[in-house]
Amino acid sequence: MKRSIEKVLHYRAKKGSVVSKVISSSFPTTEKTTAKEKPFDRRLETAIFDSILITTPATVELEPEPIPPDWIVSGTPVARCKKMLRSHDRTSHIVVWDCTPGSFKWFYGMDEAIIVISGEAFMIDEKGEERRFGPGDLGFFPAGTSCTWRITETLRKVGFLKESLWRPLGLGVKAWHKILRIVGLAGKSALMLTFMVLALRSL
Repeated sequence: MKRSIEKVLHYRAKKGSVVSKVISSSFPTTEKTTAKEKPFDRRLETAIFDSILITTPATVELEPEPIPPDWIVSGTPVARCKKMLRSHDRTSHIVVWDCTPGSFKWFYGMDEAIIVISGEAFMIDEKGEERRFGPGDLGFFPAGTSCTWRITETLRKVGFLKESLWRPLGLGVKAWHKILRIVGLAGKSALMLTFMVLALRSL
């Protein structure tokens, strides 16, 4: 039985809302489309902030994302990428990325955790130590670090990227979220919280 390569289940908590089931049209499917099912616009993929994303990284269609020429050490590595989802606060996002064999330097501007889906690569860190990465391996690279990658077999990975916050600011955000959980407001929209704060100030 053929299966679609990705499904997105979008749940809305508002009264009278429906569950939208979006099925990729990359492969034919025997499921019938109802009036409540709408075609999936990939251009809006990264704009869904309150959705559950279910996908198969190995089959996601990627787009060209060239490595800066001055980063390449040897060979002609060709990289592709697809940004799958961005967090509501726009500080984090998830990508699927792959690259053909070659060697290059990489500089991390954001904290990044990766899980290798397929292929093989060797990473040389700032201390000169080499580490092999293969399917199932996980790595974490803090913002501001760099390394050299040597890909021997086309590598595909899922990357989880997050902006690095100034520590005091990060602690402040963490404390604010804890307060929201305590008073039962965790998960509420920023607009709703703004109205509540203004209402309290007017008392």
